[in-house]
Formats: sequence, C-alpha cells, structure tokens
Amino acid sequence: MEINSPAEMKDLGKKIGKQLSSTDVVILSGELGSGKTVLTQGIAAALGFDQITSPTFVISRIYKGKPNFIHADAYRLLDSGIESFTDLDFESYLPSSIFVIEWGAPFVTSLTDQYLDIKISQGLTETSRQVEITPIGQRWSGFKV
Repeated sequence: MEINSPAEMKDLGKKIGKQLSSTDVVILSGELGSGKTVLTQGIAAALGFDQITSPTFVISRIYKGKPNFIHADAYRLLDSGIESFTDLDFESYLPSSIFVIEWGAPFVTSLTDQYLDIKISQGLTETSRQVEITPIGQRWSGFKV
C-alpha cells in the first residue's frame, strides 16, 4: 500500500495497534528514515502510550502497561555476535507484552513463529512510502488493515 505522509503512516500504525494483544510481535524493516519509528508511534498510540522514541542506542525501551509495549531496535545486534533474542531475555517478557522490533527479521524466529512482517520502502514520490505487510503464522489468519 502507498503511504503519502507521516500522518498516514501514524494512522496505519493505529489501525495495526488496535488489533494487537499480549504475545504479539511486529517486525519492521526499511532504510533509515523510512518511517519505522513513526509507524511504531501510531501502534503505541492505539495502545495508550505516547512519547515513543527510537531505541537505537539502547536496544530496547519498555513501556509498562497492560500489556507492556516493548520497542526494540536490533540494528546494532546484526554484527554483535548475538545470535537470538534469547540472549536478551525477550522471551520472558513475551506473555505480558507486545513487541515492535526494528531490524528484527534475522532474530524473530528465536522469539516466535507468528508475527507481522512489515517492510517499508521508498514510494513513488520523495515523501511517500510503500508498505508491505506479511502475516506469518495462524495468529494472523485473516489480518487486514
């Protein structure tokens, strides 16, 4: 789908966020500046969280709630020698949390085999983005935005 502005990206995030519950994992990929954090802010807003910032330098940020919202950025892990999210103890948070993980595709199967895979790429114009959402696993059967 074509997204034409940051406001539309945030609205897409809200639509996704309204459908999430504990144990759900969303994986985001896209170039730097593609809108991953804006999409995450929309998801978080639908869950009642605000003030969401990129966790690039801290790996993850945990926003406490029911459920918790965990925003992680696995970019720094790609060349770190860490081979799975088990090394970060993410699985202990999974039952009570929703995860949005940027750059998490290489590691996600160590956490779950059911997730939303969202790829963001350059759209037709300088400010637009192409968003491809692939539901993985039975949990996402029939998922639509």
